[in-house]
Amino acid sequence: MKVPIEIALDLHHEAGFGTLATHSTHLPGYPFATILPFVPDENHCPVFLISKLAEHTKNLLADSRASFLIAQPNREDVQTGARVTVAGEVQHFDADSALVARYLRYHPEAEQLLEFGDFAFYRLEPLRLRLIAGFGQAGWVEKDAWQALPAVTLARESALLEELDSQFAGRLRVLGVDAYGVDIRQDGKRERLRFGDAPLAVTALGDVARRLLEANSSRAG
Repeated sequence: MKVPIEIALDLHHEAGFGTLATHSTHLPGYPFATILPFVPDENHCPVFLISKLAEHTKNLLADSRASFLIAQPNREDVQTGARVTVAGEVQHFDADSALVARYLRYHPEAEQLLEFGDFAFYRLEPLRLRLIAGFGQAGWVEKDAWQALPAVTLARESALLEELDSQFAGRLRVLGVDAYGVDIRQDGKRERLRFGDAPLAVTALGDVARRLLEANSSRAG
């Protein structure tokens, strides 16, 4: 069944954490699940900042295959909310300064972790995603379809954030911008403002995001 891929993308931006299942090294054959904060990179891949001492990291170094469950936040009944399970391989990588900055915008508390020598960035490269978008709406999202989603480079995002922050500083904090929406923190709460069901061209992002933020800021005021 064809499912709305934009819902899977929105979940990556709405949720600040998810459940990572790895292959246990202490109990071979059994999955090991743990909760982790994450941030999607510019290509919509979940990125983790994890310690090499953690059990899940040891598991990943032995077997990189994993799955990651992201559920729609703030739902009283999780069975009625959207959720996506991302299956793929998790690999260590050296994050550049732009991606580190993006991670810290979403998780500023992680800055102190970077001071410890045993924390490093890992990326989940999706092989397939299983999306449950609601009752009667469940299906697979293939790797090719996920990779074909429009991407906003970190450089372009950084320029957009500089423009937007200069206008909305003090009223809200812009965390990130992508082709489907803009992520903000306002009154201590994280929120996803969607552009619509269709992605925007990169050239239109600044203007549409500005108008959307202005409308949101006016309602909040």
